[in-house]
Amino acid sequence: MFKRELLPPTALLMAFESAARHGSVSRAAQELHLTQSAISRQVGQLETRLGCALFHRVRQRVVLTDAGRVYAAELRQHFEALSAATQRVMTLGGGGEVLNLAVLPTFGTEWLIPRMPRFADAHPEVTVNFSTRSEPFDFEREPFDAAIHFGEDFWPGASCDFLLREDVVPVCSPALRDRHGLRRESDLDGVRLLHQSTRPEQWSEWFALGEVAAQQAMRGPRFEQFSMMAQAAASGLGVALVPRLLVSELLDSGRLVVLFDRALASSKAYYFVMPESRARDKLVLAFRRWLLEEAAAGAAGAVA
Repeated sequence: MFKRELLPPTALLMAFESAARHGSVSRAAQELHLTQSAISRQVGQLETRLGCALFHRVRQRVVLTDAGRVYAAELRQHFEALSAATQRVMTLGGGGEVLNLAVLPTFGTEWLIPRMPRFADAHPEVTVNFSTRSEPFDFEREPFDAAIHFGEDFWPGASCDFLLREDVVPVCSPALRDRHGLRRESDLDGVRLLHQSTRPEQWSEWFALGEVAAQQAMRGPRFEQFSMMAQAAASGLGVALVPRLLVSELLDSGRLVVLFDRALASSKAYYFVMPESRARDKLVLAFRRWLLEEAAAGAAGAVA
């Protein structure tokens, strides 16, 4: 139970958060359509209530104190949560149901979203909201009903349903293949290799799988997301190791080609994650059932 008497007026909090975010009273005044003196007065009132300074005044700028930095970060999280809650209620106000899903960015863009029209046709009353998360999180603190995760089949306080495994293959543009005469795996030694930043050992593992000596397996630019790396490869920057299922459109269009059939099988996989608190939620269970069917169909198609 929160203590209502400790909560400062919202106007004071918004004035402080805006000034903290901009590092400027004048820009906060512009954003909130107030005068600079009004913003300064509201921040001063907040500091009085809290009993500590939130800013150092340096000429025309305001610089957060240690206490101000902590408070601003906490306020921003709560304002974002309130904004998200308001959006959800507004969506519900129009009727229907809402599912908030956390997804991996490239998997969501390349694999899940192209399949979503089938779910939408089967469940026209449901609105699915997508947010990207690349790492496991606490469902108690994040406003999500479910998530799609790549890794091991474990998530504290949740169940994991297997979806798909990856087969990772080397790809590049046809022009780069022809320019360098890439016909054998050993030809890659001397070509720029593109790396996924969270999988720095992957090229070394791929070369080792074929017992190919490679002096430069760890060299080359690194990318945070597979989608960026795939586009770099399609543009001719180098050769990338990517999961085949995440570049099917680029392969079908001919912008990327698979250089060699030898694939690196990952020990990890994609999972649908459902928190224990949603174990009986009919909407989450309906999405889970549909997603598992799509994954099974996709896996069967890949084998065929």
